[in-house]
Amino acid sequence: MDDKQSISLQLDARKIRLQVSRDKEAYYREAAIMLNERYRDFQKRMPKASVEELWMYVALQIAVNLHADAHSKALKPIEKKISELDQQIFEILNQKS
Repeated sequence: MDDKQSISLQLDARKIRLQVSRDKEAYYREAAIMLNERYRDFQKRMPKASVEELWMYVALQIAVNLHADAHSKALKPIEKKISELDQQIFEILNQKS
């Protein structure tokens, strides 16, 4: 059974309360910090944008980063195999020289 606790997070001008697993509390707090930093970055670059627009840009940036990270992890086994094959080819070519 998960040990839940109530936490409060500040996202821009809003405070939210959540019930989270104790072992994931730090992740939620770090995520809130990251979201606020990205929000402020977009706010500085687009001072006339609405709150909703700014949060859409934040969400899009997070989604792109998540997708790129997942794509990169999916390619790791392929990159490893290619590296192994390259090494084998190099060794074979060196034996024939």
